[in-house]
Amino acid sequence: MHFRRFFLDKMRRLWLHHNPKDIIIFVITMIALIYVSGIIFSRGSEDDDHGTTGLSEVSKRPRFIVELGFNCSAIYDMEPVEVNKCLVARKKRYVGPTDKNFVNATFDCNRFVASKGYDAKQGSEFEREFPLAYTLVVHKNADLVERLLRAIYMSHNVYCIHYDLKSSDDFKSAMQGLALCLPNVFIASKLEWVQYAGISRLKADLNCLSDLLESEVKWKYVINLCGQDFPLRTNAQLVSDLKMLKGRNMVESQRPGGKEWRWRFQHVFKNRVFYNYQLPITTYWHKSPPPHNIEMFVGSAYFTVSREFVLFAQSSFARDFLLWSEDTYSPDEHFWATLVRVPGAPGEVLRTDPDITELQSKTRLVKWSYLEGILYPPCTGEHVRSVCVYGAAELSWLLNYGHWFANKVDPDIDPILIECLEENLLGKQVGSNKTLK
Repeated sequence: MHFRRFFLDKMRRLWLHHNPKDIIIFVITMIALIYVSGIIFSRGSEDDDHGTTGLSEVSKRPRFIVELGFNCSAIYDMEPVEVNKCLVARKKRYVGPTDKNFVNATFDCNRFVASKGYDAKQGSEFEREFPLAYTLVVHKNADLVERLLRAIYMSHNVYCIHYDLKSSDDFKSAMQGLALCLPNVFIASKLEWVQYAGISRLKADLNCLSDLLESEVKWKYVINLCGQDFPLRTNAQLVSDLKMLKGRNMVESQRPGGKEWRWRFQHVFKNRVFYNYQLPITTYWHKSPPPHNIEMFVGSAYFTVSREFVLFAQSSFARDFLLWSEDTYSPDEHFWATLVRVPGAPGEVLRTDPDITELQSKTRLVKWSYLEGILYPPCTGEHVRSVCVYGAAELSWLLNYGHWFANKVDPDIDPILIECLEENLLGKQVGSNKTLK
């Protein structure tokens, strides 16, 4: 209405002054302004529609424990009827939000943050005095990544997301949307084209660690995760356990056994038949010994380490070791395990100390098919490349073993397990009596 009044008043003044040239210029200018404002209005409406639609689709995530009437406490107690119901539920196909849904949902950050409850995750004074950092090296399934992020999220912690440069455009945009909406979440400043068993996987974590050291958040410990991890403890429980470490690290570190070939020979990446990506090939070229007379140990790519240890991992000593490791096989599985044994390293584990196995290192609980029945009970989900993707019948075992994170989880294989883990965490955070342990 104000625009119309302005337009007519201006036209009347120009006409009274009998200046046709000025009238023509003014009309053309107004047409251009109307066109531009139309585009802006249209774009704003489009974004608003995207945000509303995206949030709607994201909120439609199936809730099987509600829809099918599951009782997580009964599953935890291994009641046969309830456990058998879980097997039946697996036949119902899980259809979660798409990557594009998350792209659209994060158009409106305020609504997204409120709808997901991120704004309510403030933590206690006890937790805020001991901030944590996380690296998330991910490559697909924004739905599962967001569930993981929300489960570990606290407003005072800090989170670095590294997505694979091979990831889909929608997945990358979804991760960027999460980082845009949450001020303490960011994308790694340097991204890698991650290759299986190559140095790029290790560099992805190192890139995030370098960025985290620049963060204003003075975190005490950092934990690295992948997209199929899920927490078994609340943030408060983690802080309590980490304080008890008193500067030590939680890293698997064992004698090499039969794995010396991984670094005694150079490895090169080549295309293999039946694969559409490159894999490391062992050559017959012997490598020189590791620098600085380093004694080699093996372990996991996943760790919980102190801020002081991360600073050590950025030192010239560690960089020499990293450079030497570039043409080894799966350097992420010996880099951390070896560094933690270096004399004088923060939180050092003595070279003469016994092996620290994956069951002793609390960071991550993994079931390998070839150790089932020996070290732990059989997998009740499905195996993917010798690793168990957990089923709901493992709920009690997971929560009682004492580890901090479970790997692997996947709602496509068993949606009930993740929902029960989410319910348990939420119950503990709000002081509910619905907790399982």
